[in-house]
Amino acid sequence: MSLSDRLGRKIPKAPPRHPPVAVEPPPPPEPVLPPEPDPERSRAAIDRMRSSRGGPEVVGEVRRRIQHALVETMGPKLYDTAGTDAQLAHGVREIIAELLAREETPLNGTDRARIAQEVYDEILGHGPIEPLLRDPAITEIMVNGPRQIFVERDGRLHGVDAEFVDEAHLRRVIDRIVSRVGRRVDEASPMVDARLPDGSRINAVVPPIALDGSSLTIRKFSADPLRVADLVEVGTLTPQTVDLLAACVQGRLDIVVSGGTGAGKTTTLNVLSGFIPDDERVVTIEDAAELQLHQRHVLRMESRPPNAEGRGEITIRDLVRNALRMRPDRIVVGEVRDGAALDMLQAMNTGHDGSLTTVHANSPRDSVSRLETMVLMAGMDLPVRAIREQISSAVDLVIQMARLKDGGRRVTHITEVLGIDGDVVLLQDIFVYDHRRGTLLPTGVRPRFLDGLAALGVHVPAETFAVGG
Repeated sequence: MSLSDRLGRKIPKAPPRHPPVAVEPPPPPEPVLPPEPDPERSRAAIDRMRSSRGGPEVVGEVRRRIQHALVETMGPKLYDTAGTDAQLAHGVREIIAELLAREETPLNGTDRARIAQEVYDEILGHGPIEPLLRDPAITEIMVNGPRQIFVERDGRLHGVDAEFVDEAHLRRVIDRIVSRVGRRVDEASPMVDARLPDGSRINAVVPPIALDGSSLTIRKFSADPLRVADLVEVGTLTPQTVDLLAACVQGRLDIVVSGGTGAGKTTTLNVLSGFIPDDERVVTIEDAAELQLHQRHVLRMESRPPNAEGRGEITIRDLVRNALRMRPDRIVVGEVRDGAALDMLQAMNTGHDGSLTTVHANSPRDSVSRLETMVLMAGMDLPVRAIREQISSAVDLVIQMARLKDGGRRVTHITEVLGIDGDVVLLQDIFVYDHRRGTLLPTGVRPRFLDGLAALGVHVPAETFAVGG
């Protein structure tokens, strides 16, 4: 058979070994209708998708690039003091917006706003703690090295996610803060007290004293300070004690506010100073200016540490002595902690009635002992009885503050200083805090200073001291 015949011949197919099994096709799936598109969710998903392309690393890289470009663009203008802060802030924000507009990295609106704010905070603010300073609910910020930051809210401590890049970054922020008020901090002077422009108190400790990195503590003071009504609302004072303390200040009693750290001494002192008549000349003396008095005639003075050569120090004691030459009607000392107590007591005993100050102590009795110890620190070889006589004749009233377990600040004692018996300074509680009822209650004792207040035309109702009244 020829090849052409073989190619043209049809070869039969081999029969299948097994007969085919009929398989029914699966039923078609029920159609699933897509949900109606939500414009807001779709936009948010697109933003998340865009931002996830780079992630935090890309956002951080863009932030650093914008920051470096800003410094190169503005240069010395960032440190020029000729213009106002508002002009500098406006110029910085404009350049940041221009640099972000030229940025080719895809970023959503949230990331752009975040980068702009973080660059602004780093250049003109306080780096990662700037948002914490803006938060009105935070009363204290504690930086324990570059990687650990705690804040206080409602009297309780909470950790936050913010952190500094490294130790050098934290040191730059500390140097920026202290340099604004003419202070310095370095290895030769590793501790410093300073303040922010809004009056917030700053304490910084750097190596070699701080072993785990620089420490920064900021006690915030709101632009709108607490007033009498606020202290009554939170339970620090009662309406009866407010009337009594107002009469004591107007009647020119010498008052010491005593308490531990963070007990609210300065806040209470600030409220008490609000009772000073507006026509009196008030001199305030502080380590770091915190008091916010609203009288018309207020002179504020602040102590100064020594310079790099160890010269130029101005102490609280120096300021108290100088204040006596300034014709003050009232002297308000933010805190006495050393030999300045002697000068303060002498001022109270030599015609400067109505002076106010604070001391660190745990009870009214402890505050008297602490004043005695601080007078001895003045270097004067005075007998103990003479010191106690000075205290008993100078101080009229002790207001004891305490910080309770729930974080609340309360006045726990309002105590009158009666005088001295032998070698013992006599004290008498007028109001005492009842922990079970959570309020200040009168002891039923009528203070001896009421007669002196009445002679000045200041009257306190007798019902104020009635038990159960």
